[in-house]
Amino acid sequence: MKLTKLLVILFISSLSSLAQKPYSVQMAESFMTWYKDSIAVKPNRPAAWDYEQGLMLKALEKVWYRTGDGRYFEYIRKDLDRYVQKDGSIRTYPYNDFNLDNIPTGRALLMLAQQTQPDKEKYIKAANQLWKQIENQPKTKEGGYWHKQRYPYQMWLDGLFMCEPFAAEYSKLFNKPEHFDEIAKQFALIEKYAVDEQTGLVYHGYDESREQKWADKKTGLSPHFWSRAIGWYAMALVDVLDYFPEHNPEKANLIKYLQRLAPALVKYQDAKTGVWYQMTTQGTRKGNYFEASGSCMFVYALAKGVRQGYLDPKYLTAAKKGYAGILKEFVEKEKDGTISLNKTVSVGGLGGNPYRDGSYEYYLSEPIRKNDLKGVGPFIFASVEMEIANENTLGKGKIVAVDGHFNNEFRKDLNGNQENFHYTWEDRMHSGFWVWGKIFNELGARTTTIKTAPTAENLKDVNVYIIVDPDTRKETAKPNFIQADAIKNISDWVSNGGVLVMMANDTANCEHKNFNLLAKEFGIQFLPKNINMVQGTQWEQGRLDIPANNPVFKNTKAVYIKELSPLALTGSAKAILSDKGEVIIAVAKVGKGTVFAVGDPWLYNEYTDGRRIPIVYENFNAAKDLATWLLQQSPKK
Repeated sequence: MKLTKLLVILFISSLSSLAQKPYSVQMAESFMTWYKDSIAVKPNRPAAWDYEQGLMLKALEKVWYRTGDGRYFEYIRKDLDRYVQKDGSIRTYPYNDFNLDNIPTGRALLMLAQQTQPDKEKYIKAANQLWKQIENQPKTKEGGYWHKQRYPYQMWLDGLFMCEPFAAEYSKLFNKPEHFDEIAKQFALIEKYAVDEQTGLVYHGYDESREQKWADKKTGLSPHFWSRAIGWYAMALVDVLDYFPEHNPEKANLIKYLQRLAPALVKYQDAKTGVWYQMTTQGTRKGNYFEASGSCMFVYALAKGVRQGYLDPKYLTAAKKGYAGILKEFVEKEKDGTISLNKTVSVGGLGGNPYRDGSYEYYLSEPIRKNDLKGVGPFIFASVEMEIANENTLGKGKIVAVDGHFNNEFRKDLNGNQENFHYTWEDRMHSGFWVWGKIFNELGARTTTIKTAPTAENLKDVNVYIIVDPDTRKETAKPNFIQADAIKNISDWVSNGGVLVMMANDTANCEHKNFNLLAKEFGIQFLPKNINMVQGTQWEQGRLDIPANNPVFKNTKAVYIKELSPLALTGSAKAILSDKGEVIIAVAKVGKGTVFAVGDPWLYNEYTDGRRIPIVYENFNAAKDLATWLLQQSPKK
């Protein structure tokens, strides 16, 4: 009897633990219990290369970067490795179909191509195949991509999401600036032909030839507004903008398209529930129903549009109302502790065999499913955005700059050109600060790089300035050592309220002499010795336990820092983490400002993204704790 009671208590406790996790994590974990080793989308058919697969892998990537939990990365990698062969060929991918639905999984290929790992070349080769398809995709007379080879002269809203975010990221990554105009053209054609002036909404399909039975003989448009189709379009806009060059004039047009669409979405949001109908404008017409996938897509697009500054903040209110409605109307807690998403329409298409005529009755005839991935993926997208929205006011209007002058190392990029790396925001390999940068961004701050010596002018708008591992002559042919004028400029900036982060390294890999001249101004010195020297994967040799009530690391219990220089302190500098008699991390209050110092750059991707060190080491949590604390020390300028 006692054992039974204990088991019941443990079961209830496990459910409570899952319930306390963010909804993005709950749904991602639920998904991985449904699809343990592969993503088989079509019932009673083996798993194959598919757009729903790509949608889910992107959703898992978002959760990975939000949590630093390497399980999500491993799921993505293992799933793609079922298809991508050593030569880069993609099993089950039918190139000759020229089907835009085969492109979305390429976004996961591009993510893997930018990571530190063996055999990454095969992911690049696979992505190149998808790019080849785009280059040869059949087009309308005005240059719009056919949705599929078997749907000639037809542009569908779905295709904008299927193709263009991948195309934009590929163009940025592989230096193809001319293709951004091609991307913009696809949206421009939709805006030209498929937007309804009266409602501001966008029709599902456009047939340039006017030959399809579903197409209006005058306009070429399908007859109705379908929420998921409009959702694909809205998500495509906010995702493409992540990669669009600032100097390209078409970026402003894409933002205008989003700004035109947003009020139309809000207009047709159900006032009572906050969600949207399957048939967007038809409300309570017989047979119409609240639909999950479109609702999730609209919430994602509105929330991300606000976060990125494309939309007025008022649209976040609509997104929050929509998300609350999604949780109430569609999300169901299961007895096994997972969660489910109800009321996603299984499909919506035009033409084909059997023929789909685009009528109101057709869209309502398709089955409604539970946990359809076309709803689950966008639910995770929306959840991540709403979770960011709940915490991103802290950094609003604040700038976090990393030094790119004293630390200025180079390597060859994927195109064979020179690029900066090592503790840069852009570096997604083990050596970079990509993860930490995303944390700052999601707290609302803007990240930037100062590539010249610090001056009063280039520091004046900066709230947090991070100097990491200044170069030695061994690392850089002509290192930029910290000089007296830089020391004065930084010291004055700190005294006036700046927040300085100093991250050294072990004595063999960091220029200590001049760095210490700067540190001396704040009562800190990096000692000429190394501790926590780790042998191979004996991780415990780099373990540091964080005492309760630490003023900075409030949500972190243990971290991994190896091969670091301990500190000596004088004056106002105070230790906030010590181990075995050595000062590991210190903080100094100087004038109106703050200095944080540690003898290692320990928050780079290798030790924050969850792929390498055991989960007991909470470096991701530490990175978020530190980012939060740094932003709290600095008032808005």
